[in-house]
Amino acid sequence: MSKRISDDDDVGKEKEAAADKISSGPSSNRELPYVAHKVGVPPKRSILKEFTAAVKETFFADQPLRSFKDQSNTRKFVLGIEALFPIIRWSRDYNLTKLRGDVIAGLTIASLCIPQDIGYAKLAGLPAENGLYSSFVPPLIYAFMGSSRDIAIGPVAVVSLLLGTMLQDEVNPKEDNGYEYRRLAFTATFFAGVTQITLGFFRLGFLIDFLSHAAIIGFMGGAAITIALQQLKGLLGIKVFTKKSDIVSVLRSVFSAAHHGWNWETILIGVSFLTFLIIAKYIGKVKNKKYFWVPAIAPLISVIVSTFFVFITRADKQGVAIVNHIRKGVNPPSANEIYFSGDLLAKGFKIGVVAGMIALTEAIAIGRTFAGMKDYQIDGNKEMVALGTMNIVGSMTSCYIATGSFSRSAVNYMSGCHTAVSNIVMSFVVFLTLKFITPLFKYTPNAILASIIISAVLGLIDINAMKLIWKIDKLDFVACMGAFFGVVFISVEIGLLIAVSISFAKILLQVTRPRTALLGRIPRTKVYRNVQQYPEAIQIPGVLIVRVDSAIYFSNSNYVKERILRWVTDEEAQLKQKCLPKINYLVVEMSPVIDIDTSGIHALEELYRSLQKRDIQLALANPGTLVIDKIHASEFPDLIGKDKIFLSVADAILTLASNNEI
Repeated sequence: MSKRISDDDDVGKEKEAAADKISSGPSSNRELPYVAHKVGVPPKRSILKEFTAAVKETFFADQPLRSFKDQSNTRKFVLGIEALFPIIRWSRDYNLTKLRGDVIAGLTIASLCIPQDIGYAKLAGLPAENGLYSSFVPPLIYAFMGSSRDIAIGPVAVVSLLLGTMLQDEVNPKEDNGYEYRRLAFTATFFAGVTQITLGFFRLGFLIDFLSHAAIIGFMGGAAITIALQQLKGLLGIKVFTKKSDIVSVLRSVFSAAHHGWNWETILIGVSFLTFLIIAKYIGKVKNKKYFWVPAIAPLISVIVSTFFVFITRADKQGVAIVNHIRKGVNPPSANEIYFSGDLLAKGFKIGVVAGMIALTEAIAIGRTFAGMKDYQIDGNKEMVALGTMNIVGSMTSCYIATGSFSRSAVNYMSGCHTAVSNIVMSFVVFLTLKFITPLFKYTPNAILASIIISAVLGLIDINAMKLIWKIDKLDFVACMGAFFGVVFISVEIGLLIAVSISFAKILLQVTRPRTALLGRIPRTKVYRNVQQYPEAIQIPGVLIVRVDSAIYFSNSNYVKERILRWVTDEEAQLKQKCLPKINYLVVEMSPVIDIDTSGIHALEELYRSLQKRDIQLALANPGTLVIDKIHASEFPDLIGKDKIFLSVADAILTLASNNEI
């Protein structure tokens, strides 16, 4: 509880004591009224200038054109080309030391991406070669246009799962040898790229921030469990498996096949290599950081060893499912397979927008993470343009949606990459694989691909992050768990919808129900703070000080007014019970109120009238630039009195005390 200065015998002495304690000390002159600083009113700007400033701050806060200022036309053209292709700028400082690091990093992530790409393509319901195609063309495009030095481009587990689930809801992947399915996948990839490049070009990248970090953690964790469960088909050698992704349907399908559908040779291969991959990951992350290459090379070793084992034992004759044929050669053109008309155009557009946004969110988050670790900046809008361009080109070269992979990017970073050349090296290795090596993957067991995917997605379940979210913000934890359980128990799309809905609901809740606080003076200072945070804070007799911690808009103006009046009612009841002086002034501390609209001003007018009926005067403290400008435009100061708007709460109290108004 906060303290309140009181003296039942002499209210006048109480007021004098209050003024004495708040004043600046012996040097203050209490014989003269305290002169408060006036609140400055900003000069009036034209509507055009206000609109221009608002647009600039919203869309061009990073001043992207500042480097073009005072430059010749030729120089502006060069800067424009460099902005579009950052490789031109950083290649001037490129040297053999950086090349060495990039080559090592590129070879390392290539050894990781090749087996992952084959597995992720299966996860998306596409032929294995489409996964490899997506690690050939898109990384090349990104290397020239992207601004991140560390991000590794290619297919990723979550987007592959999301794409596969949404595609299979529209088209049967087994009909017509999967031709319609592939066409819809390329169409979705095209529109994912269009979505990404549109957001970047029109500088709408802030839209992806509406999906909160907590919701992303929950969504990724739920998707990881869903992906791992779906890999039980390959790990256990089950031939008939559910098309649904929820945990109940998957487990029912697994256990219903236990007596006749499991293959012990497949289980032996899958579990053995899954154990090996988990141990390799443990060695690389826990035992010693210098062994980072162990988990990076482990998937390729697993593929080579298991493929050789199946080939010499002909385990495929014993029911061990294998990859079979992977088409040899580089990406064939697919522009003519994209739907630009017909019923599937709208479906491809819908899938592309959703998958493109998720891919974009993951890539930007990864890019920012590693940029922060190396202390450099990435331009989010340029990243979107680069990602969008590579997916548009990818859709025309038989690729499906590619984005930044966290596991590969982490390996890229730890391998000592310096620039995006590591992506070029990786792309070249994938090119050689497509050109010469793909026939060797014929006997690769599906169980090893399942093991690789399971070991890769386990890292997406961030238990520590969930614990931290619980400690910091319970509402964030609700968003996290809503997304998590939505993905696990219903579907990926519903989980994503829940994540977005809860994120928006949190924003709406914070906007419509802003916090307010009762303020008191910290002893021996002029500082006024929340009495709940500082119980020793002293409330001034005859004055109630309330702070509003939000802008006041149409969505919350009525709530703010009613909440302040409830503070007044509760405080009056306590004062009456304790036989203390009634409230004469309500001071609204407005420093956190960054903006106000007509509904907000109307609410202040209604608050003033309600207080007048209670014989309480209203005063405002520290309104900001926008707020004071709008308040003066509404002539509200004439209603409450221009002398009732103060620079600070301390000014308000000192002025009222010196004028014997409290």
